[in-house]
Amino acid sequence: MAMTSREPVNMKSALGDRPTIGITMGDPAGIGPEIVVKALADPAIRSLAKYIVFGMNELLAYAADLAEIEPFWWRVPHDSELLDSELMRTVLVLDYDEFSLLGQAVHHPTRQGGAASLAFCKDAIAAALRPIGSAGRLDAIVTAPICKQSWQMAGEKRYPGHTELFANHTNAKRYAMMFLTSKMRVVLATIHTPLMNLRNELSIGKVFTPIDLGHQACRQLGIDAPRIAVCGLNPHASENGLFGSEEKLVIEPAISMAVENGIDARGPFPADTLFIDALAGKYDLVVAMYHDQGLIPIKLLGFDEAVNVTLGLPIVRTSPDHGTAFDIVGKNRARADSFKQAIRLAVRLSRIQRSQTGR
Repeated sequence: MAMTSREPVNMKSALGDRPTIGITMGDPAGIGPEIVVKALADPAIRSLAKYIVFGMNELLAYAADLAEIEPFWWRVPHDSELLDSELMRTVLVLDYDEFSLLGQAVHHPTRQGGAASLAFCKDAIAAALRPIGSAGRLDAIVTAPICKQSWQMAGEKRYPGHTELFANHTNAKRYAMMFLTSKMRVVLATIHTPLMNLRNELSIGKVFTPIDLGHQACRQLGIDAPRIAVCGLNPHASENGLFGSEEKLVIEPAISMAVENGIDARGPFPADTLFIDALAGKYDLVVAMYHDQGLIPIKLLGFDEAVNVTLGLPIVRTSPDHGTAFDIVGKNRARADSFKQAIRLAVRLSRIQRSQTGR
C-alpha cells in the first residue's frame, strides 16, 4: 500500500454518502493514465465521489510526474487482501503491476495492452454487479480509451469495443450508444458496423431501440417530453424511394412504433440538414443510423467535451468520446476535459439511479 497525500482523520464522515465511481485506465500505451491523473487531480472532481481506479500505478505515477502533479492516491495490488479495508480512501488505485513490463516507451497496439485493458474492464464490471451494500461495489464506471486492435491481439475477437463487452457481461438485451455535448445529443442505431453491412443489419427493431432508450435517457436527464428526430439512411432520406427503400421499409415503421408508444419521434429526415435543426434547439435528441453519421457532428461541435453513455445497461457506464491518441503519449499534451465530463455525468446518473431504487 502507498500514499502520498493526507486523508482526513474521520474518512467515513468526510466522504459522506458520495457514490463510488470505478475508473478503468484504458490501454496502458495510450493517454488513459494521463487523463485519469489530470481529471482526478482537480479538487472539484475529487469532491464529487470516491474513486477506485483499475490500472497500473507505475504509469499513473509517470503521467503525474510529467504533468508535475503530486500523487494523491492510495495504492494496493488489485488482488490484495487489504482491498476491502482501504475502500474508504478518496482515490484508491488497484494496481495490476503484472503488466508493468509495458514501460513508458510503448505507444502502439500490443497484446499485453489489450490483455491489461480487458482485465481492468472485466473486473470493474464485476464490481459494479456486486449486491447493493457489499464492499467494493461500484455505483458507476467511467472508462478511459481502449485500443480495439490491442483487444484483437490479446485474443478477444467477440467485442469490437467497450459497448459490446459491457452489454454482454451485464446481460443487457437492448443497448445503444448515446453521445452528449452541451449543444447536442445523438444516439446510434448501429454501432461498429462496416458501411457495406448496414443493409443487412438495419431493422425496424434496430431503429426503434435507440429511439426508445434515448427517450428514456432524456427523461432521466430531466427532459419531460423529449423531441426526437430520426435520420434517414440514404441521401435526402431517399427522396420518396428514389435513392433506396430503407426509409420506407425500416425507419418509418420504427418511428410509427415509437409514436404508438407515446414517444414524440419524427422523421426520417435528411441527415445533412437535420443536425442544423438540432443545433438550433428544435430537437432534444437525434437518432443516427450509423457511427460516422452521428459522430461527425458530435465531434465537430464538442470534441473536448463529448461524453459517451451506454444506454440499456443495468449499471451506469460513461466514457470520453475520443481514442487512445498514441501520437501524443508521453508529451503531457492530453486534455482531460471530456474525461471530467464523463465523470460528472456518471456521478449524476448514479445519483438518479440511487433515488429511483430508494438507496
